[in-house]
Amino acid sequence: MGGWQPLAGPSRQVALEILLDGPLSRAELSRRVGLSPGSLTRLTKPMVESGLLVEVEGGPTDARVGRPSQPLDLDSNAHHFVGIKLTADSAIGVLTTLRADVLASIERPITDPTPSAVADLVLELTDELAVQVPRGTPISGLGVSLGGRVANRTEVRWAPYLNWVDVPFGELLAAHTSVPTVITNDLTSLVEATHWFGAGRNSDRFVLLTIGAGVGYGLVVHNRVVDSPDVTLGLIGHHPLLPDGPLCDRGHRGCAISLLTVRAITDQVGTALGRPVEYDEALDLAAKGDPAAREVVGRAGRALGKLIAASMNFTTPELVVLGGEGVRLAEVAHEDLLAGLHADRHPSAAELPMVLQPADFGEWARGAAVVAIQTFVLGTE
Repeated sequence: MGGWQPLAGPSRQVALEILLDGPLSRAELSRRVGLSPGSLTRLTKPMVESGLLVEVEGGPTDARVGRPSQPLDLDSNAHHFVGIKLTADSAIGVLTTLRADVLASIERPITDPTPSAVADLVLELTDELAVQVPRGTPISGLGVSLGGRVANRTEVRWAPYLNWVDVPFGELLAAHTSVPTVITNDLTSLVEATHWFGAGRNSDRFVLLTIGAGVGYGLVVHNRVVDSPDVTLGLIGHHPLLPDGPLCDRGHRGCAISLLTVRAITDQVGTALGRPVEYDEALDLAAKGDPAAREVVGRAGRALGKLIAASMNFTTPELVVLGGEGVRLAEVAHEDLLAGLHADRHPSAAELPMVLQPADFGEWARGAAVVAIQTFVLGTE
């Protein structure tokens, strides 16, 4: 499949259907793309001959010819990608297949946050991951995600956690590597990963809520990610949830940031206990019944339930996905979450499925890799 070139029209649709859901029988492909069996055969023949698609065993018997059919698939190990998530103090990298299966991961501290130093670190991580490619083939794409505003998938206009403004980060990387590189907002890339290869892959409409250093909101409608420069501003963070809640740094009482972020919870539990605590310790104390921790974490759980209810009420999704490094809150405060959710939902409203993503930055790094995969498959449109 080394000759993959961005496709158009029915060829692109066929390739994407197989990438996302393969292997697929020709009959199923015909149904999905609206082509007759003959037209599909003519379309896929050169794709098989070029190695883009492969025929695999295990299909049902084709009644027309009396022998087993051969579903079409692609070799997800024919190309590999690196995704790197940048936080304020660390860089987390993953190596993935074409289907975003993680093969290796790595993490390094950011000791110098200047753009040139971070670019060197990104390239070092890419090289370390590249040597772990099973077949020793070159990396087909590099995705880098961070919190902030990115323009044209190359320029970081604003990255508050790194204190960057107008940094041509893609150009810094391109000057020292031949690997095609894309820079992306971290929340957008996580939504894309959830959409293509995660819990939302079969949902026409879903919401992703993240809690961690901030509070994030992503939306897919009609099978497309709703994107806007304002996504990078974390607007959902100041959505009001509890009128008697704590104040945020902008003077809002009981908004999402004041209740749900990792820092908000650790600060409030630490103040109640009279000593500093880490996030997992705060949640552990709450789970064991410590009154002070239980009050803070329970209130946060109710607030999260109300935020989920608001997202459901406004966008009527089929699915809600919860992610971010603070997502364990949804497990520890599950009953409080349900109480807040049901308080703000109509009694007859549908009980929507909620899926929790792993609470680690590896998911964010995988999201960066997915944007690189999308760019490789679809082109730079």
